[in-house]
Amino acid sequence: QVQLAESGGGLVQAGGSLRLSCAASGLTFNPYVMGWFRQAPGKEREFVATISWNGGSTYYADSVKGRSTISRDNAKNTVYLQMNSLTPEDTAVYYCAATSRPRFSLTKTVTDFGSWGQGTQVTVSS
Repeated sequence: QVQLAESGGGLVQAGGSLRLSCAASGLTFNPYVMGWFRQAPGKEREFVATISWNGGSTYYADSVKGRSTISRDNAKNTVYLQMNSLTPEDTAVYYCAATSRPRFSLTKTVTDFGSWGQGTQVTVSS
């Protein structure tokens, strides 16, 4: 059974930084595309960033592009999201996800991701 466990969320002031981590277990990590999504209160879950199986390709939502970096360490079965210059609009629960099957191409489509973590809260104060 695939398990994804996020950590690293918390309360930060506007302009600050956070590094989220997601540790995966129950799967052979490296063939899967990994992604980060977020959901703010009263809003739908939205795509944040995705990374290819070997870390060679990444894709970001416009809202975080230039401020965030997704990376992965396949030896540690872990994916990261470094977020800088945070604003109150970044406040949300952040979820890590793995695609339902191994794939070489990136995807940001929610339905392509079959395994999800429980989420970690990020709160940015103004």
